Amino acid sequence: MARILVIDDEPYVCEAIQRVLRSRFEIECSAEATAGIERLGRTPSVDLVIIDLVMPGTDGVTAISRIRKQWPKIRMIAISGGGEHGIADYRPEAIATRAYLAAAQRAGADATLAKPFETRELYGVIETVMPARAEALTTGD
Repeated sequence: MARILVIDDEPYVCEAIQRVLRSRFEIECSAEATAGIERLGRTPSVDLVIIDLVMPGTDGVTAISRIRKQWPKIRMIAISGGGEHGIADYRPEAIATRAYLAAAQRAGADATLAKPFETRELYGVIETVMPARAEALTTGD
């Protein structure tokens, strides 16, 4: 079973991703980037990192760059809602969100998703970055 590490400071994001993927992937979570990178050092068999970009402490773009240098084969999906704002103010098309996601790709992310995203969008991105491992999403194996 493929292993995914989710690095996000919002507990409900990690819980939601766990809920939708746990039947097909082994999921671990970390609430901040430095702890997530340390976890990778202890658990190098992680296949995919899903990482938020705007977090306290080490930001996701910096973490992506570090992960890419240390573990070049790990696939990464960057996620962002564009920073501090309330749900009512969220606009995924906002310039800040696009800028964060573009910076993540330049740092080494294999794909990006703007928050909030649908389950089918997450599945689609996983299939894109991990085609051999993602067969379980469509076959149910």
